[in-house]
Amino acid sequence: MTTKNVRPKFLNLFRIHLPVTGVVSFAHRVSGALLVISLPLVVFLFAYSLQSEPGFEQVIALLESGWGSVAMVLILWALLSHLLSGIRFLLLDLDIGIRLPPARASAWSVAALALLILILLVSGVFL
Repeated sequence: MTTKNVRPKFLNLFRIHLPVTGVVSFAHRVSGALLVISLPLVVFLFAYSLQSEPGFEQVIALLESGWGSVAMVLILWALLSHLLSGIRFLLLDLDIGIRLPPARASAWSVAALALLILILLVSGVFL
């Protein structure tokens, strides 16, 4: 019995269409890695800002610069996304929303809520 091997010879990541649940799962992993990688920088900047008033002014100037603002928004997105999708995964572990329609709805909710809160925080609504 011979079967023809029809598996792809290459993997084109741009042609794979993940469902929203897969996208949220991937974003959870990426945001967690980003938080771990950025933690030493955040701790260093916090400690440096507490050393003296000129140190505080330097940290503020760094965070208000173009790249500092981008980094701050990216870290804030990672924190919000990781927190909300972590809560979603804990509920899934408790068999809450495990069926496909509620799982899709919760995935869309996590993505939309993280983006909405990020926009509100960046625009200064909550500050």
